[in-house]
This record gives sequence, structure tokens and C-alpha cells, in this order.
Amino acid sequence: MMTGFLKMHGLGNDFVVVDERARRHDLTPARIAALCDRHRGIGCDQFVILRPACMEGADVFVRFFNADGTESGACGNASRCVADLLARETGRDSIGLQTRAGVLHATIVRPGLVTVDMGLPQQGWAEVPLAHACDTLHLPMAGDPAAVSMGNPHATFFLPAPDAMAPEKAGPELEHDPLFPERANIGFAHITAPDAMRLRVWERGSGLTLACGS
Repeated sequence: MMTGFLKMHGLGNDFVVVDERARRHDLTPARIAALCDRHRGIGCDQFVILRPACMEGADVFVRFFNADGTESGACGNASRCVADLLARETGRDSIGLQTRAGVLHATIVRPGLVTVDMGLPQQGWAEVPLAHACDTLHLPMAGDPAAVSMGNPHATFFLPAPDAMAPEKAGPELEHDPLFPERANIGFAHITAPDAMRLRVWERGSGLTLACGS
């Protein structure tokens, strides 16, 4: 079966986008994972499927999949890419994206610059979600990380030095910690100035990526 696709990226965070608004291809999680493989497939951080919207205020229904074929509720950089695609298609500078996390509103500031409102961070332990009730700003884990959901679960460590933890080593283990029943994106942040930080993200199901829009 021949399937057309687009390869897009936001800040180096790259995506394969398949348009199923006219015809579905019934891609299985295993097939999606194979297409995401950088050696034997197309290669990407996440796989994106577009379908007709069924919610008020949305122009398209967007499904996001991690590189291992598991589904994610939302993705900031992928949303910006889809909004750019829809804006060029419709000629509008405001796009509504239906996602599992609700309708996200994107704005085309200028060609090549897109913003998306990801909504308010969800900090309740059941919203992240976590396996049991606890203080989401101080998780009961070494390193005192904080947890939040932006449509997908995140746990972020604030480091005293940029090399205090190695994402390549810690990320795979922390992603699968029992505290995260749906796994989690693991952030490693170092504050470099009052208004700036250096952030590296190990994305669940995808690994270390060049950027994270959530």
C-alpha cells in the first residue's frame, strides 16, 4: 500500500505527518514504530496522523504517536508543524487542533513562526498521571523532580550543573519508573539566568530529542 507523508520539524524535533482526512490507512502501532525507525524506516521523533475534526472550534483532529508506536495526548512542536500546514492550506492565521488533550489553538505569527496555546499545566497527581497521591512539585524520587502534564506526562529535574545527570543513562530508567503508569518524558533542566535555562528531554518511547515544545 502506497501512503504519502510529509517530513516536518520544529526546532529539530522531527515528525512524519500522514493525512487521513480523505482515506484511512489503518496503521498499526507496530507499523508506525517501523516507519519511525531511523535505520529501516523514514525516521522521526513522533508520528502524526491527521483526521477530520469532530469538535467545535477545531479544523483537524490530530493523533500523536511516539517512535515506539504508543500514543501521546499532545505534542507542542508537532502541533506547530500541523498548524503551519493547515494555515498554508486554508490561508488563515488561526488554526484549531483537536487532540486527546482538547482543542489547542495555534497562531501564525509570520511565515515560519507559529505559536500554540497548550493550555494550563495540569499538576494534580491523577492528571499527570502518577501511580499514587503525592506532591507533584516534589516527587518521592532522588533528585526531587517536579511533575506536570501538558497533555502528556513530564517529570523535570532541576540540576545544579548541566552535567549533574546524564540523560542518555538516566532517561530510559526514569521513563519506566513505577511512579509513572503511562511512562513520562524526563526533563533535565539547568537554570543559566533568571530568565533562561538549558533543557534536555528524554521523550518516552522516542529517546533523547533535539527539542520539546511541551
